[in-house]
Order: sequence, then C-alpha cells, then structure tokens
Amino acid sequence: MELNLVEKTNDSVTIRIKDANMTLITPLLNKLSDDASVSIVRYVDKHPELEDPVLFVSTKNGTPEEAIKKAANAISEYYSKLSVTK
Repeated sequence: MELNLVEKTNDSVTIRIKDANMTLITPLLNKLSDDASVSIVRYVDKHPELEDPVLFVSTKNGTPEEAIKKAANAISEYYSKLSVTK
C-alpha cells in the first residue's frame, strides 16, 4: 500500500491509498470510528472520479495524524499479542 497526502487542514486530512488492502483498512476504520476525538471517518473506494481509494479523517480535538497513528499502533499491538499467544 502506498499512502499519499491529498489535503490537510488543522483538523482534517485526506489520504489517497494506492493498492489498498482491506485487511488493514477495515480495522483502521473501526479504531478511528471508536476514537472519541475523531468526528468524521470516511473511506471512499469506488467513485467515477477517483483512481485510488481515499481516507478522510476529521477530529474534534487533537490532530487527525495523531488519531491515525494511535489507531495504527493499537492495531499493531493487538496483532502482535495474537502472534505471541499462538
């Protein structure tokens, strides 16, 4: 997967995801949706004007980059614990 920043404001980011892998995207969307600091999470994978899927994250407080990193770290920790217990 290749991530490219499309647009950034103080409280939102839009990221284009080339070769998106839903095995990674789905848990990320779930974690972001559960985060109280995140106001909007949108993932658009099919649209006539889009070449690649787009992730949009907007936050009430904190930065969207922090929210994405927090979600990614939580997912990484979860799967790391699973591989240790097997």
